[in-house]
Amino acid sequence: MGPVLVEEMIAGSTDLANPVLFKEHRALSAGPRGDTDIDYPKMSARELNVSYGGKAALHDVALDIPRNKVTALIGPSGCGKSTFIRCLNRMNDIIDNCRIEGVVDLDGENIYAQDRDVVQLRTRIGMVFQKPNPFPKSIFENVAYGPKIHGMARDREELNGIVLGSLERAGLLDEVRDRLDAPGISLSGGQQQRLCIARAIAVRPEVILMDEPCSALDPIATERIEELIMELKAQYTIIIVTHSMHQARRLSDKTGFFHMGRLVEHGDTEEVFENPRDDRTRDYVTGRTG
Repeated sequence: MGPVLVEEMIAGSTDLANPVLFKEHRALSAGPRGDTDIDYPKMSARELNVSYGGKAALHDVALDIPRNKVTALIGPSGCGKSTFIRCLNRMNDIIDNCRIEGVVDLDGENIYAQDRDVVQLRTRIGMVFQKPNPFPKSIFENVAYGPKIHGMARDREELNGIVLGSLERAGLLDEVRDRLDAPGISLSGGQQQRLCIARAIAVRPEVILMDEPCSALDPIATERIEELIMELKAQYTIIIVTHSMHQARRLSDKTGFFHMGRLVEHGDTEEVFENPRDDRTRDYVTGRTG
């Protein structure tokens, strides 16, 4: 299906290196919870409006996020991409002057319903930020933190399995297996970002939000993160904000173009880049505007 114009439409003592224990427990973090119809959007936004102190940031955004795909959000700075992605796990709730109207569904249920448990919601929708932000803890404790506070492990053995499984799936285990007690901030920038991804997936989310996850990294680290994203999409729904048109084309299955707080166009990535239906999209993806 080609791109869709929005105007045509009505989001503790266990040996950690023991391969037997690792094999037994890696299944604890083997993937997201719940199986639903793969043709039904994982998340969707309808008539989503956001303002800060009375100043509009998003206008009537409507977007379906397909499950087990990578959806890239592109557009110039200040166009509303990050505001939108923060609506998907209610991070804008912590901003006092932020007003949100509309509906954001996760598996068909409105995440802004009054009785929604926001803490539980954020275990289902993880987030990785632009700048790596390890906790001031060891590598092990960074990944173990979420499972601990959510009571996901019955004992130390089970916790070890979750941590090792998460580090493996984040492509970091082989590099840190012998120094899990080292501070997370002792890792390189790219390793810190993969540690943050391991921390996010340790609570077994279903959706991973990434707000420019490679913008602070060198090309080699960026390539490793991109490879990881491609591997993870088999098990997660991933939404990524990026300023890199090349990255959006390489990574994503779907692309949405934001401009001045509006979602102008979205659809299959190849179609959005090769055959955009709106002149604003064409000007942006061809570099005429930015």
